[in-house]
Amino acid sequence: MAFDACMMRAVLSEFRAEFPEAKIERVLQPRVDEIDMVIHYGRVSKRLCFNVGPNAPRLQLTDMAKENPKEAPMFCMLLRKYFIGARIISVEQPGFDRIADFTVSCYDEMGFPTERHIICEIMGKYANLVVLDSERKILTALKIIDFAASTVRQVLPGLKYQIPDKPEKLSPLVVDKALFFEKLAEFSPERSGERFITSTYSGIATQIAHELVFRATGSVDVPVLSINSDKFWNVFSAWQELLISESYSPTVAINSDGKPVDYSYMDIGYLGDSAVVKKFDSFRELFDLYFAERDRLEHIHQRAKDITTLLSNAVSRTEKKLGIQRQALLDSERGEEYKKYGDLITANLYCLERGMKSFKTIDYYDESCPEIEVSLDPRLSPSQNAQKMYKQYNKCKTAKAVLAEQIKLWEAELEYLASVRSFLERAECEQDLIEIRDELYRSGYSAKMKGYKPPKQIKLSPHRFKTSGGYTVLVGRNNVQNDQLTLKIAERHDIWFHTKDVHGSHVILVTEGEEPPAEDYTEAARIAAYFSQSPSDSVAVDYTRVSNIKKPGGSKPGFVIYKTNYSAYVKPMTKEEIEGFRS
Repeated sequence: MAFDACMMRAVLSEFRAEFPEAKIERVLQPRVDEIDMVIHYGRVSKRLCFNVGPNAPRLQLTDMAKENPKEAPMFCMLLRKYFIGARIISVEQPGFDRIADFTVSCYDEMGFPTERHIICEIMGKYANLVVLDSERKILTALKIIDFAASTVRQVLPGLKYQIPDKPEKLSPLVVDKALFFEKLAEFSPERSGERFITSTYSGIATQIAHELVFRATGSVDVPVLSINSDKFWNVFSAWQELLISESYSPTVAINSDGKPVDYSYMDIGYLGDSAVVKKFDSFRELFDLYFAERDRLEHIHQRAKDITTLLSNAVSRTEKKLGIQRQALLDSERGEEYKKYGDLITANLYCLERGMKSFKTIDYYDESCPEIEVSLDPRLSPSQNAQKMYKQYNKCKTAKAVLAEQIKLWEAELEYLASVRSFLERAECEQDLIEIRDELYRSGYSAKMKGYKPPKQIKLSPHRFKTSGGYTVLVGRNNVQNDQLTLKIAERHDIWFHTKDVHGSHVILVTEGEEPPAEDYTEAARIAAYFSQSPSDSVAVDYTRVSNIKKPGGSKPGFVIYKTNYSAYVKPMTKEEIEGFRS
C-alpha cells in the first residue's frame, strides 16, 4: 500500500512509545534520497530512516545497517552540524497528513540552547526532508524547490515553512454516523465504494479503502448503491476506532512465490487466497522485511546502469556478428557446388568458347544424371572460368574452418556476458559492482569504459556459509572470484560444486582432508543452486574434487573444465534458509 496519513500516524505512535525522548548519535546518508539517524534512548539504539525517494517514500525505525559512501554528501554534513548530540523531544503529525514534525533540542552556532525542526514529508514523488530553525524558517532541505520548479510552493533557505496544500476532504477521525450517511447520500450511487472513501476522507490509501469495502460486502469493486449503509458504517466506525485507540496490527501479505505484495497497519483480507498474511510485533520489523530486498535491488540498479548499458551493447554487437558469421557459414556450404561446376567446365573445355554465358551438360554427380545449365563469365576463357570455380571452392573450404572457430569464440563470449549479467543480478553491495566493473575492464572492455580507472587493489571476499555439520562453504561473487576461489584458495581435496549447464557461482565445500556427511554435500549443492540462474525447483548440480578442475589457457574468467564428476538434483535454498547458514 502507499504510505498514507494513517500509516504515518501508526509509525509515529510506535516511535513515541519506544522513544519518548531520543539522542541523535550519528547521521548517515546511504542513498541520495535517504537519511539515517542513529538514535539512542535508555539502553536501546535504532536507526531512524527518512526515505524520500520517488519509489518507496517512508519514515521508519530500522535495525538495518546500510553501506555508506566514503565521503558524506553536503546535506548529510549539514545535518551532522545541526543535530549530532541533539535530542528529539517531541514529534507531531500536522493536519492528519503524511507529514512528521520532529522537534529537536540542540545548540545554535553561538552555543546557546535552541530548538530546530526536522520535517519529513511523505508525498510520493514530492517527498522531501526539510530542516527549520526555531522560528520555522527553512535552513536547508534535501530537495530544494525554487520558483522555476514550482510556482505554487517553494522550499528555499530563508523562507517561512508552509505545509503543502491538500484537497478539501474530511478527516476520518472526526466523522460521526450522521455525517457519514450525509456524505454517502450525496455521493453518486453508481460509483464504487472504494472511490467514495478515497475522495471523501483524507489520508486513506486505496488498499485500505478496498479492505473496508471488502469487509462490508465480501467483494472489492462494488458500487455504492449495492452496499448496505448500516454495515458500511459499522465497518468504517470499527476502523475509525482502531485509529483513535491506536490498536494497530502490523501486517504483510505474502504471495505464493514468497514475495511480500502488500503491507498494512491492520488485518488484510481483500487479497483472499492469493496471499498469506503474516503479522509482526512492530512496524520496524514489517518495513525491514518488506523494503529490504526492494531497496537493495533499486540501489544496485541505479549504481549499475553503466554496467547494464555496457552489457546490453556488448550482447547486441556480439549477436549481430554471430548472425553475419552464421550466414557466411551457410554460404560456405556451397563449396562442393563450386567444385562440381569447376569439374564440369574442365570436362567440357573442348566444346566451350570465350564469350559464352552458359552451357548445358550432364550432371554426372547426380545418380539420375540430369541435364543442367552451368553459368559462365563471358569475359573469361573456359579454363579461367574453371579456375574461378576452384578458387571459390578453396575460399569456402577455408572460410568454413575459420568461421566455425570464430563462431565458437563469439558464442563463448555471449556465454561469458550472460554469466556477468547473472552475477550483476545477484550483486549485494557496492563492492560487488566495483569488482564486476574491474572484471569487464580486464576482460577486454576497457575501450567501452571511458573515464574508468581501475582500483589499485580489490579485496576478494567470497560469501561464507556453515553447513549443519560445521563445514565451511565458500561462494564466488563474480567470475574473477570464481577463478580465485577454485584455483588459488581451495585445496585439492576440497569439493567443487556448480550448476549443470546453468550460469552460477563456483562453490567450495572446505573438507580439511575429511569426508563430509551426505547432508553437508546436499546443503552445499543447494547453496550452489541458490547462487545460479536456474528458476527450477529441481536443479542439477555437478560436484567433484578441486583436483579435477582445469582452466584452459586464454579462457575467460570463471571458465573451467572437468571430466570426473557426479551430479545431484536438489531444490535451491530459500532466502530465509540461506541467511540461516551464513557465517
